[in-house]
Amino acid sequence: MATSRALAYLESRKNLTGSAGGLLGLVLTFTGVAGPYWPLVVAGLYGAGALIAPPDRPPLPEFPTPSAQLEAVGADFGKLETYLAEVGLPASTQTRLTELTDLLTALLDPGWAAELLAQDPEGVHTLSRIVRQDLPEAVDSFVRTRWWTRLTPGQEPPERHLERQLAALGEEAQRLAAALRDTEAMRQESHTRYLEERGN
Repeated sequence: MATSRALAYLESRKNLTGSAGGLLGLVLTFTGVAGPYWPLVVAGLYGAGALIAPPDRPPLPEFPTPSAQLEAVGADFGKLETYLAEVGLPASTQTRLTELTDLLTALLDPGWAAELLAQDPEGVHTLSRIVRQDLPEAVDSFVRTRWWTRLTPGQEPPERHLERQLAALGEEAQRLAAALRDTEAMRQESHTRYLEERGN
């Protein structure tokens, strides 16, 4: 521990700046300016350099990039698909669920869509929330409510709420896909303008 601190100090800005000051003191000594007080001059210049040097900044913590986050969401989506296949949802919800999972698969599929999405941290966050929180919670709450509904018949069927939740999630995913499409369309239009203006 003490050795690592010593090595860290040797490489620090304070030591490097102080050493530069100390070298200046030695130059003054050899030119005869420092006189008999040269040890004090060298030590003083070293100390002054060490004091005025800016402190070393600790390195910033490394966080996963949007691309790495997207890969992690894709892995979690694979787990979610396995869970959805085992739950046994009613047929009335299958169409909406299939539409949603197909869209999520397309967004998470490695390729141009994922590359574009990786440049949009908000989009990655939206997709992550759907996969890791909203969709699992919607299905799990349906499964739990369905069990209680069997004990107390006559209540509103829980699949209606699930259908509405899947519809809302589908719309959110569609908005995300539309935003990505608009980004690509704008890039295409910009390239068209560039080529046309270059020709003039």
